[in-house]
This record gives sequence, C-alpha cells and structure tokens, in this order.
Amino acid sequence: MSMALTRSIAAVDWPQAVRDLDAEGVAVLPRLLDTRQCTTLRGLYARAERFRSRVVMDRHGFGRGEYQYFAEPLPSVVQALRELIYPHLVPLANAWVQRLREVQTFPAAHTEFRAQCHAAGQRRPTPLLLRYGAGDYNCLHQDLYGELAFPLQVIVMLSELVTDYDGGELVLVEQRPRRQSRPRVVPLQRGEAAIIAVNSRPVTGQRGDYRVKLKHGVSTVRRGERYTLGVIFHDAR
Repeated sequence: MSMALTRSIAAVDWPQAVRDLDAEGVAVLPRLLDTRQCTTLRGLYARAERFRSRVVMDRHGFGRGEYQYFAEPLPSVVQALRELIYPHLVPLANAWVQRLREVQTFPAAHTEFRAQCHAAGQRRPTPLLLRYGAGDYNCLHQDLYGELAFPLQVIVMLSELVTDYDGGELVLVEQRPRRQSRPRVVPLQRGEAAIIAVNSRPVTGQRGDYRVKLKHGVSTVRRGERYTLGVIFHDAR
C-alpha cells in the first residue's frame, strides 16, 4: 500500500469534509493522488486483462464515452482508496440512514461491508475507469448495483484541465420534493477527488428531515481526453 497515498488520506480535513457532505452532498478533497499515480491509473485503461467488463455509453443511452470495471485483484491504489476512505465516511453514512428511518447499518471496516455484499449476492467489484473524448458526456445517473448500497462514493480526476481537455465538468443535480431541481458544477483538478452522495441524503426542514435525491453526470468534453476513477464502496450483482 502506497505510503504517499496513506499520508494524503490522513492529511484530509475529515471533519470539514463530513460537514460539507452533510450540508451539500459533496466534498472536494485536494491533491488526493499525485501526478505519477494519476498517470499510472490512466495507463491501465489499455490493459484489457485488468478489467471485468467494458461499457460503451451510447449503446445503452447513457451518453457518449466509455468505461471499464476493474477485475479482481484491484490495483493497489484503488484498493487502498476503498479501505482507507471508507472508515472516515461510516459515521456519516450511519447517521444518514437513521435520519432517513432506514434499517441498514454499516460496519466499521470495508472488508466487513464487502462480506455483507457478497452474502447478498453482490460479488463483482464496482470501481471503474471512465474515458471521454471530444463530444463525449455522461447523462445524469446513480451508481446503484443491488439492494446493498453505501450512500457515498468517490470520483477522482486523473486528467489536467486545459492541458489535457476542456469542458467535461462534473455535474450534480438534487431532486428536491415539491421544488425545482438544484444543479451544481464541481470543478476538479488532476489528483483532486469529489465525495458525493450516491442516491439520497437527509436535509433538515421545518418539519424534520426529508429525503433529497441526487444524480450526477459529466457535461460535454469540448476538446482532448478526460479520464476519471470512480470508487464505489458496494459491489454489484
């Protein structure tokens, strides 16, 4: 496990990140990965043996571009991101499910949560690499792969804005009950990460907590090539 990555994760202001997530459904982590780690991960895209499946978006109406799901064993950096970030998010995840009056609770360690996923028939790893070229985009969606779903996920930018590509902003849309949807654009530099809500989060209103749904996507890439890493904590059927 990379000591540099371990230090990067330990250096995050996690109390502030959790406050941002609770208030807005998104938190940005600066410089989570260094340039070498980003370059190495991008280079894996051409190695078909590292992936279990490839999806061409326009064949399914998902947008334009493509992505690949990693096979086991996951790259060490991806495995470390899953195992080291998850414990920082568990208290908030459990607080959210309580506020939403759901019955599921999440264990302290990611290995324990994966065991729960496997017992429920969700055995396929879900971390993925996404590649966009000029004219590509990703429609609004949620990364749900079965009955068990951890309510937070991580998106890491692997390309450098302006140098590698233009456009391609991360877009979040909250669907609020009895209100118009709220959009948000999250700019990310290479190595930065956004933690976002996967499906829904609680928001406190005048009559207590209510559920807000969130979807995310990517605006059209105007030039160049854009790579991102998606770290999802639950596995798929």
